[in-house]
Amino acid sequence: MNITVYLGSARGNDPKYAQEVIKLGTWIGRAGHRLIYGGSRIGLMGELAEAVLQAGGEVIGIEPGFFVETCLQHDGITELIVTETMAERKAKLIEMGDAFIAFPGGTGTLEEIAEVMSQVRLGHNDRPCIILNLDGFYEPLRSLLDHMVREGFLDQESREKFLFLADTESVAEFAEQYMNG
Repeated sequence: MNITVYLGSARGNDPKYAQEVIKLGTWIGRAGHRLIYGGSRIGLMGELAEAVLQAGGEVIGIEPGFFVETCLQHDGITELIVTETMAERKAKLIEMGDAFIAFPGGTGTLEEIAEVMSQVRLGHNDRPCIILNLDGFYEPLRSLLDHMVREGFLDQESREKFLFLADTESVAEFAEQYMNG
């Protein structure tokens, strides 16, 4: 399975983020899945790619040319796809993914998973959309989505397609169930 992971190029303030992203990457690699991600060598993005590679997995990075020009790309990954723009990068991340995970991150992470959520809502994407809600990181987003339902801007059926899972173990369990039917 190609698993697209959206996450920060920063490390965050708490070491738990790096610890959990290493667990996620180790699971992806050991389970024989392929990581699809933004291609960077820095922050949590770099930690994730390294963990997948260390666990024997494949890593495909997708990065716009202007990031490559500033040497942000991870040179040790299986494949690097260079796009012209961020929009092309986002489209390629979605095109290649069989499942999508939002790990804790910043506005870029939020923007990218929001695009997946919109596609799911519109019926243009039926692949799993997982919000890794590590220690409640995405509780404000969950509350906002529930508020949208109450206010009539999002239907409950669509809301239920956005899976909030607490940790890598829950993600792995869901993935196994999803793959086995």
